Amino acid sequence: MAPTPSQKILRVGLIQGGKIIEERHLKKRDTVTIGQDSRNTFVVPASDLPSSFPVLEYRNNQYSLVFTEQMDGRVRLGGSAEVDFASLRSQNLARKRGSLYVLPLSDNAKGKISLGEVTLLFQFVTPPPEPPKPELPPVAKGSFWQSVDQVFFVVLSASLAIHFSGATWIACQPVPEERELALDELPDRFAKLVMPVKVEPPPQPEVAAGGEEAKTEEKKTEPKKGDNRPAGGADPAAKRAAMERAVASKGLLKLLGSVGGGSGGAFEDVLGSGTGSGDVANALDGAGGVGVATSDALGGGGGPKGAGAGSAVGIGDLGTSGGGNVAYGPKGDVKISGRVQDAAPEVDSTDVDRDALARYVRARKSAIQNCYERELKRNPSLKGKVVVRFSITPQGRASDIEIEENTLGNEAVSSCIRTVIRTWVFPFKPDSDVAVAYPFLFSPAS
Repeated sequence: MAPTPSQKILRVGLIQGGKIIEERHLKKRDTVTIGQDSRNTFVVPASDLPSSFPVLEYRNNQYSLVFTEQMDGRVRLGGSAEVDFASLRSQNLARKRGSLYVLPLSDNAKGKISLGEVTLLFQFVTPPPEPPKPELPPVAKGSFWQSVDQVFFVVLSASLAIHFSGATWIACQPVPEERELALDELPDRFAKLVMPVKVEPPPQPEVAAGGEEAKTEEKKTEPKKGDNRPAGGADPAAKRAAMERAVASKGLLKLLGSVGGGSGGAFEDVLGSGTGSGDVANALDGAGGVGVATSDALGGGGGPKGAGAGSAVGIGDLGTSGGGNVAYGPKGDVKISGRVQDAAPEVDSTDVDRDALARYVRARKSAIQNCYERELKRNPSLKGKVVVRFSITPQGRASDIEIEENTLGNEAVSSCIRTVIRTWVFPFKPDSDVAVAYPFLFSPAS
């Protein structure tokens, strides 16, 4: 709290070894402390002083002297004579507060306080006048014109004046009126946009009288391309002859048309002389089953074949020759197996028994083998070595699982191994994480 102009300020001097080592004018009214702590008002590295002690306490806008029974000193209150600390205690002039004695001070008080090898002198004095702030003389300060580059300032000012006056003159010029152009004065490219050219349709050829009727008649009578039907209303005999010519060269019908006793060949034997629907039904009537031709049925000796009659057989009488019985069973995958061998693991701590760890892993080696055999089906020549490094946590789980070495060259196997090891719960509870390096050797069983 800063003092008012009418209030006095506290002047404190510190004496040690018979010499004044420090003197202060405390303009801010606050408690004055002394001790070895760096936060005190007076820091004294003396062995007989406490870390901090409030010798002059400021409370409720008044200073008070604070001392103990072991401390010695004198104080003068106003115009009275000096009184030592023993008299203040015996005459009850100082108020006791616990183990401390508190004496209120006025602005006319002064005194001496002895704290072992250190002595404090204090008094209230009129605050000294504020020293005037040092100022440079006008010659040393200079002016604004002396602090700038004069040549640059002149050039900049002239440039701004020219540009501003030019811009003002351009802005004040009247805007010329644009004359509206007539259509004949427009450029060609704009005229085409404004007045697009009308496209005349092409002239239609003249058609003579009766021409449409003639074309219509031609379309009705002209046969289509590839149509072998006779034009006009042909009789059934002509239609049948046209059909025979159309199918005479088509695959099996060509053969049927070229072999036969009649003039029309086998085609005529099947279709007959009618429209074909009734003759085909009669020709196929009575056909039943599949006949197996034997040597007797085909005719013996050197006579013509086919003289005998065949016998009707069913599907069950047919069979294969020379093959024997054929076994039909369910399809299955070819069994592919692989071997997984583990070597002695590397353990960085005695908290985990290496042999017990090896037995634990061998009991779960089938899961590692499944990872290998799954990829062995895709690559039968897959083999190599994988070294897995992981840490066993105090909870018995695997963490920081990494593949240190992989000569298999197959990332799917290593990824599957990491997934399997992540599910293991080890029977070990070490104090801290234990690093383990475990090698596996993979090779095909065949």
